[in-house]
Amino acid sequence: MDRCYSELIKYDNVEDRFNYCKLEQGVADETFGYERYLNQVFYRSYEWREIKRKVILRDNGCELGVKDYPIMGRIIVHHLNPLTVYDIENRTKHLLDPEYLISVSLLTHNAIHYGTKELLPQDYIPRTPDDTCLWKRGVTNEKEIRSYVCTDSRTKRKVVISI
Repeated sequence: MDRCYSELIKYDNVEDRFNYCKLEQGVADETFGYERYLNQVFYRSYEWREIKRKVILRDNGCELGVKDYPIMGRIIVHHLNPLTVYDIENRTKHLLDPEYLISVSLLTHNAIHYGTKELLPQDYIPRTPDDTCLWKRGVTNEKEIRSYVCTDSRTKRKVVISI
């Protein structure tokens, strides 16, 4: 199957996009073998760095291009179709065409190659002003500070924070 960005974006959420990208590849499966140097030279090239920058901008730095899932940390540009020695030596369309590339986090990249959807990032919880500073929320009593009750914004459950 020839995976491409225009097909990928038809899926609305991270899990569906992950399933589209998932490779049935084992940890010990050989990819480049003794030709590994070709892969390393390619990923250090100026043209790869330029196309990588363009793909990250296109995807707004979001997981699999899903706007509500910003990648926190290092962004990896993933080839939707695994590269081969032939692709690098013959500069096939899969090498530098943004149509065959997508932005992912390290965990998602590893899940695509070797794991399961359990490695995918969970719902993004937006930060709120003063969410880590109890005294800025108006909590001044020592008793309140030692056992402060708040609501988890994702699960809507009460959480007790004891200091």
